[in-house]
Amino acid sequence: MFNIQLYLQRCHTAIFVVYASSAAFMTYFCMYAFRKPFSVASYEQADNFWDFIDFKVALVLAQVLGYLLSKFIGIKIISELTVNKRISLLLGLIFVAQFALLMFAIVPEPYKPLMMFINGVPLGMVWGIVFSFLEGRKTSEILGAFLSVTFIIASGLVRTVGQWLLVDINIPEFWMPVTTGAIFLLPLCLSVFFLAQTPAPSKSDRIARQERQPMNAQQRWSFFLRFSPGILLLISSFLLFTGLRDFRDNFSAEIWQALGHGEEPAIFAYAGIRIALVVLVVLAAMVMVKDNCKAFLSNHGFILLGCLLLGGSTFLFEQQLVDGKTWMVWLGAGLYIAYIPYNCFLFDRMISAVGSTANAGFLLYLADSAGYLGSVSILLYRTFASPDISWLTFFIQLCYVVSIVGGLLVTCSVIYFSHKLLNFEKIFHFNLSKAKSIQS
Repeated sequence: MFNIQLYLQRCHTAIFVVYASSAAFMTYFCMYAFRKPFSVASYEQADNFWDFIDFKVALVLAQVLGYLLSKFIGIKIISELTVNKRISLLLGLIFVAQFALLMFAIVPEPYKPLMMFINGVPLGMVWGIVFSFLEGRKTSEILGAFLSVTFIIASGLVRTVGQWLLVDINIPEFWMPVTTGAIFLLPLCLSVFFLAQTPAPSKSDRIARQERQPMNAQQRWSFFLRFSPGILLLISSFLLFTGLRDFRDNFSAEIWQALGHGEEPAIFAYAGIRIALVVLVVLAAMVMVKDNCKAFLSNHGFILLGCLLLGGSTFLFEQQLVDGKTWMVWLGAGLYIAYIPYNCFLFDRMISAVGSTANAGFLLYLADSAGYLGSVSILLYRTFASPDISWLTFFIQLCYVVSIVGGLLVTCSVIYFSHKLLNFEKIFHFNLSKAKSIQS
């Protein structure tokens, strides 16, 4: 019988990259079908939640709160996760999320936000499980780049499916999310099966990128304290990027409506595919840097490029130098160029650069827990502090704040880590010279 895992251990690197990136991409792509489609519906016929919160805002807030809780849980669960429990946990989380969507369709309106909260809790841990199959390899950047494209493509395409179910198939709004999930259940299971065949990092991978091990509470705390100023700067900037990305994703239907493209179901895919092409070119440039320290610091530079695109494209749109479609594409490209490195490049390279035995899952979920706290904060501010501002105006203001403040935080981070890594290099050369003198 053909053994896929054994074959992957012996095959050419290019074949392994195509296989592993495809399996991871499709797994995470399918996850989006259980998370995002609900956001394309307007739910205008539903009553306000608790008489003062717009029903859709209540649904978005509930799911984001579930995601937020999931990220805090994931700091422990994902960082301590062993290889033999990955697949069972992954499938279990997806089925819980789908069951919550079924209950969302069935229960009375006042309880529907609770179902979206339950839907968000399991889905927030899927990324960490999928990325654990890819981290700690010499090819991790390439694999992570392909996986990260799901942020862009999947979100648009599954919402296009949801819009198609609403407009062309006439599926009721409350039944559309679970129907979309059902369409993707079989592809998800197949993708998870193939992902499970991915072999562990080789000996040469472990030498090049540091061995990745589960971390207990003491190890997590020790690692954090060692680099706390830089980690806090990165987490703070990621909070802003995540908040903007989530707001854009959840209310893109309202933003496109304000731009005059609200009745075009394919508009989500239109923007997603073009954004993905731009981002892939930039991610390819990240992969070219081989040295761990240089790659870690250059990732900061790419994040700053994303901030520049985010703020610059918004300024050009306000000056009427570009149209709405062009703005949304370049804004999205800048946002994802800034956002994606945190999820697959930055923390993986950081572990390799500082020479610590750890895993990226800990840092990812530490950052994500703050990131979704940013999402909740932005949504609450929009709902209660500035309810009379249009979606488009609020979004434009948010883009400026995130590009400027996020850029300043990342600049401070690169200064801190440049100094830190320089000290590591001096200590390394001192110890090496001392060892040579003892030998002689």
